[in-house]
Parts: sequence; structure tokens; C-alpha cells
Amino acid sequence: MQATRLTLICHAATPLQKQGRFPDDESVAMQWQPAALSLAGRFKKSSRLVCGPEARTRQTAGLFGDNAQVEDALRDGDFGTWKGQAIAQLDSHALSDWMTNSASAPHGGESVEQICVRVADWMKSLETQLGHVVAITHPFVIRAAMLYVLQFPVSMFYLIDVEPLSATELRFNNVWRLRLETHA
Repeated sequence: MQATRLTLICHAATPLQKQGRFPDDESVAMQWQPAALSLAGRFKKSSRLVCGPEARTRQTAGLFGDNAQVEDALRDGDFGTWKGQAIAQLDSHALSDWMTNSASAPHGGESVEQICVRVADWMKSLETQLGHVVAITHPFVIRAAMLYVLQFPVSMFYLIDVEPLSATELRFNNVWRLRLETHA
């Protein structure tokens, strides 16, 4: 029986990330030619390539192929008035509330809880699709997918680090599983 395979890849680093700011619709900060050469052919042509709508995910998807379909469910969290703002300059009480209360959205955008529900709904839609999906997305979306697959409480959201260009391998064959692979 063929399973659903989902590879979640975090977009490449952005200037705002490097500055400790909340994301906006910015481009990535990298040299394209060496990265494209090192990632070319990593996945079979039969894989379905999808990405979030932001520039950083579309650009990163271009490293893996030229046929990426934009999937709205893979969009980054809506950080409302915090978009582009330096994390260190935000009101510490509002930031603390947002990081400890998954239903909180002091920035006027999406709460962590809302992001998790959106991603869980998308993951459920994949359960009837066979084959390999390569999804270029954001750390928040990958965290939410991990919580869904491992059935962790939303309180564990901030305990997951997602590095730029990291890959998370998930499989569905009647149940979602995290798959750790070696590249030895």
C-alpha cells in the first residue's frame, strides 16, 4: 500500500529573521546559484511541489523545481501590527501573553491556536492523497504540523526549533508518523 509522504521544508533565511524581526512578505537572503545546484534533483520529478504565497516561500520553492503550486494553508501566521517589527521593541507583556496563551493575538492577527487549526485541516486533506508532497513553508506552519502529527498539546509549540532550509519528513498510512532519515 502506498502512503502519503509529506516533506516540509522551511524557507531560506530572510533579512528580517537575521535582524530579530517579525516576518513580512520579504525575499530571502542567500546566494541562489550555489544553493540551487546543491538542492537540484533532491526530490523526484513525480513529487508535488507546493508552497506558501509569500515571496520567501516561492523563491525557496524555486530551488527545488519550477512548478510549485501556491497553497494558501501554508501561509505564515498573520502577525498583524507586529509585521516587520523588532521583537526586542515589542511590549514585553503583550509578547509574553502571546507566547504563553495560544488563543492570544495582541497583534490583531492570527493566534497560535488558529494557525494550528488551519494546518491540521490541511493535513487532514492530505490523508486521502497518495504520493509525495514537498511543501515549502514557514517555521510556524511546520511547528503546527509537528503538534498535529505527534498529538502534542499546543503548549509545546515554542519548544520546536525550525531552521531555514531544514526538512521534516512525515508519512501517513492510516496514521501520521514522523520519519527520521539518515543521509550517510
